[in-house]
Amino acid sequence: MTIHNTDLVIIGAGPAGLFSVFESGMLKIKSHVIDTLEIIGGQCSALYPEKPIYDIPAHPKVLASELIELLEAQAAPFHPTYHLNQRVEKIDKNSDGSFLVTTSKNTKISCKAIIIAAGCGAFGPNRPPLVGIEEFEGKSIFYAVRSKAEFAGKNIVIAGGGDSAVDWAISLSAIAKKVFVVHRRDKFRCAPESADKMKKLSDSGKIELVIPFQLDGLEGSDGKLSQVLVKDFEGNVKNLEADYLLPFFGLAMELGPIANWGLNLHKNHVEVDASTMQTSEKGIYAIGDIATYKNKLKLILTGFSEAALAAHDIYKIIYPDQVFHFEYSTSKGVS
Repeated sequence: MTIHNTDLVIIGAGPAGLFSVFESGMLKIKSHVIDTLEIIGGQCSALYPEKPIYDIPAHPKVLASELIELLEAQAAPFHPTYHLNQRVEKIDKNSDGSFLVTTSKNTKISCKAIIIAAGCGAFGPNRPPLVGIEEFEGKSIFYAVRSKAEFAGKNIVIAGGGDSAVDWAISLSAIAKKVFVVHRRDKFRCAPESADKMKKLSDSGKIELVIPFQLDGLEGSDGKLSQVLVKDFEGNVKNLEADYLLPFFGLAMELGPIANWGLNLHKNHVEVDASTMQTSEKGIYAIGDIATYKNKLKLILTGFSEAALAAHDIYKIIYPDQVFHFEYSTSKGVS
């Protein structure tokens, strides 16, 4: 069995986790990143990719998806290894103080330090209870959009009534052959301006609203969809010609295996030393929304600061015999 070897394992590929790759990379710390979602970006990618964020320094306004693209590009020079669509199930501590991390796909990674940047904990998409859905997942059924270009000229069924469903329906309608939006009621749980925009696109024929209907079945073969079956509350079934199905029913969030890792917890958050972000377990750190300490602010920019604090403390673990000389990035550049 192959065991990957690295300096640092980062659990969570949201904004704080991605910035941890950069901060640790600047200190010559190599990292592997694990995330339960099939794409990087955490909630920014899964829940509100088209929503603007206004409190990122030097960006008066930036879309969540654009922020993730920029963070990915910033981390790229340090060549992180991403292990996506899997979660950490087990952490074993070795006699020399290092760790062996095991994921739900039995990926094993040996490392000297761990940063937990898992947001609200272990989370993944709420999957619709459709018979045979596993055959199509990752091929023609996706719970997040990684590349819009993949859907150009295709028939797309989007299911859900929240911001993600409506935002992607609006965005993909510009390039898709046809976009169906399936929702069980005629009212949508999204920003009013988004609902108005979708209604206008529906009136012009760019989007077809299939309401009130629910997902009922799938047709296709070898992982490729041909039709999505929907049913109304009177039992009437309609067949929608589809190349792709995008179910956006939100995320199921729970602390998951983190609760069993022996860390000090407070109300489903991991307690840390605010000066280093280290948990009650030496060598394991927590940053971002999952970390808690006195006067904690749950902001993306706070997570960025915490990533820097953790990385500089981890340097002492990775290079115990080297004296650290602080340098600004303007002086040292990006290696």
